[in-house]
Amino acid sequence: MAQGWRSQAPVVAVVALGGAVGAAARYAAALGWPARSGGFPWTTFWVNVAGCAAMGVLMVAVTEVRYAHRLVRPFLGTGVLGGFTTFSTYAVDLRGLLADGRPGTGLAYLAATPLAALTAVWLASWAARRGLKRGGGPR
Repeated sequence: MAQGWRSQAPVVAVVALGGAVGAAARYAAALGWPARSGGFPWTTFWVNVAGCAAMGVLMVAVTEVRYAHRLVRPFLGTGVLGGFTTFSTYAVDLRGLLADGRPGTGLAYLAATPLAALTAVWLASWAARRGLKRGGGPR
């Protein structure tokens, strides 16, 4: 048991560090572009879309293009991008829109966020495959 924890401790540490970095970046975005009360939560929407696009590029880069240290994916993917994207805030924003009597905006947000996020992952992965593999070829 102790051996298993020792091998996982670095992973837990980089996920925690990356999560702090990502959450701080998300908080900075929320401060820089505060959501208008009752309006469409554009900051949360674009943070999630940008984070998903970055995940698409990251996964192509570390799984298809070149070797990455074993802590890169947990730090950047789970930590930084997991802390940056905020699907819990998405749920809270949706609940708030519905509670404020804005079901049209809420339903648009409910549908647009996952659609845009999945599209961002797909497009970013496609673009990364074309751009990154062209430069260095597959590993």
